[in-house]
Amino acid sequence: MDKVYESATAALEGVVADGQMIGVGGFGLCGIPEALIAALRDSGVKDLTCVSNNAGVDDFGLGLLLATRQIKKMIASYVGENKEFERQYLSGELELEFNPQGTLAERLRAGGAGIPAFFTPAGVGTLVAEGKEEREFNGKRYIMETALVPDVSLVKAKVADRSGNLIFNKTARNFNPNVATAGKITVVEVEEVVEIGELDPDHIHLPGIYVHRIVVNSSPEKRIEQRTLRQA
Repeated sequence: MDKVYESATAALEGVVADGQMIGVGGFGLCGIPEALIAALRDSGVKDLTCVSNNAGVDDFGLGLLLATRQIKKMIASYVGENKEFERQYLSGELELEFNPQGTLAERLRAGGAGIPAFFTPAGVGTLVAEGKEEREFNGKRYIMETALVPDVSLVKAKVADRSGNLIFNKTARNFNPNVATAGKITVVEVEEVVEIGELDPDHIHLPGIYVHRIVVNSSPEKRIEQRTLRQA
């Protein structure tokens, strides 16, 4: 089955809608689906709950959707690079659900594995634990966290074959596999597409069963959040 679409806009057509939960891969600006995020902005859908490690920067990544007020709620573990995020949150325009980073990853992994909830010691005795079930196991306290299952997941990989088998690029893999497996529908942005059978099965990081649509962005910007150079 050929899952490749001609553009990011075409890949999101008929998939995204107002009020959805959208999972987005990446860590900082590393491994983010740049073209798909821009296409999501251009689609005009609103009142989104976005699940991602962070919210990009003011003019890139998920920061594009904050600028257009398309995000209603963020479920994230870090948001410190985005002044517009700070402004919207402090003014009450944006809801925020903070998760410890490992908890966020596990909530997504659990969603993909069909596990509805799990217990973790992370956050016990803090604001993270408020309103959550707490239990003791072997003398230690744990809180219950529920799985995340996005309506649509947007993911970045290096290479895909036409049936959706994926290879990620080193640390750009980050949250992408968990986001991909958790989504009800997963759309993947890649830099290269090869024919079915060209990928060594032992080199595949994520099987195509989790992937519904693919779009090629052969020359992504791959922006660096903060570039620091020493003087010559």
